[in-house]
Amino acid sequence: MRFDVAIVGAGAAGLHCAAIAGQLGCSVVLLDHAEKVAEKIRISGGGRCNFTNLDVGAGNFDSENRDFCRSALARYTPRDFIDLVERHRIAWHEKHKGQLFCDGSSAQIIDMLVAECAAGGVQRWQPCRVESVGVGAAGFELATARGPIAATRLVVASGGLSIPKIGASDWGYVLARRLGHRIVEPRPALVPFLCDGADWQPFVALAGVSLPVGIAAGRGARRAEFIDDLLFTHRGLSGPAALQASTYWRPGEAIEIDLAPGVDLPRILTAAKAGRRRLGSVLAELLPRRLADAWLATLPGGDRAVADCRDRDLAALAAGLQRWMPSPAGTEGYRKAEVTAGGVDTRDLDSRSCESRLVPGLHFIGEVVDVTGWLGGYNFQWAWASAAACARAMAANCSTGRRGL
Repeated sequence: MRFDVAIVGAGAAGLHCAAIAGQLGCSVVLLDHAEKVAEKIRISGGGRCNFTNLDVGAGNFDSENRDFCRSALARYTPRDFIDLVERHRIAWHEKHKGQLFCDGSSAQIIDMLVAECAAGGVQRWQPCRVESVGVGAAGFELATARGPIAATRLVVASGGLSIPKIGASDWGYVLARRLGHRIVEPRPALVPFLCDGADWQPFVALAGVSLPVGIAAGRGARRAEFIDDLLFTHRGLSGPAALQASTYWRPGEAIEIDLAPGVDLPRILTAAKAGRRRLGSVLAELLPRRLADAWLATLPGGDRAVADCRDRDLAALAAGLQRWMPSPAGTEGYRKAEVTAGGVDTRDLDSRSCESRLVPGLHFIGEVVDVTGWLGGYNFQWAWASAAACARAMAANCSTGRRGL
């Protein structure tokens, strides 16, 4: 069978790209090896799908080339996707920090995307494994479990390695390498940290403790800072703050944590010397009591009267709390990672269409590309935006394409 476009991967980016390209007049086949459609959408946002964020810009993404995503994001905005959601009468709400969720279920977003594909006449082959891809003068030849396909254009929307139990694979990376593309080494991102060793022992018993912190990770231009909630676990550190930092962290590096962000801790401790209070009671007003007790237990003298402390000791205590530098042993890996960082090197792609500079007619969109968003709906917005950029570019060149979306 011959199509204008074959898309491999029926996740967020693949479904959206197929729908737009189909509605713009391209003949489209969408293939995926998994039994269920868009499982990553289904489990996202606690089952309610954090489908975008109101405040999206290139600064919310990590990449070897942080400017690459600008074009697609500017041409398909959060408002564009919200309009689509509202046309399908899906109720939504803003949770916090611009994060938008369905009032109901993530299944509503999946049903919407499937309906949009149907409106575009998209043929969905699922489950259907792509066994090989050949490149010829007329485009691409795919050997699949349901028979051969010929397509003028091929879109790789196969995602990354995160959450293998729902079907994640390295298919897109393998194909990209075979066709000459560079790959930025994939790594788990938006993932909890693992901590161990003697320095971590005082904090092992703090599982369940949560507090707002400032957190920073990375180096130079690839360093990022966040203020969000941190959660101590039985195995290390989690919560939004840890997940955000994990994208920028590299093995062997420390992360920097301010356990009392926005607080003039040196002044508070110094002022407390005038009374009869103990360190533990002062810190317990700023930190969870269990954390305050555990921290003081690591210091010579432990919990004692503030008046008995030297000014330099109080300054050191404040500095330690506001510039804590734990060195994680690792992360929970792809099993728990929400996304995969790294991927197809953007130097080999056109930012306006996500088309390969090496193989005409070949496109890469979504998570398989080296563009990784912050926690909070940013990765879905990249999926929608890269899909739209790709679909519109293809439709302009499809033999049956028409413009309009």
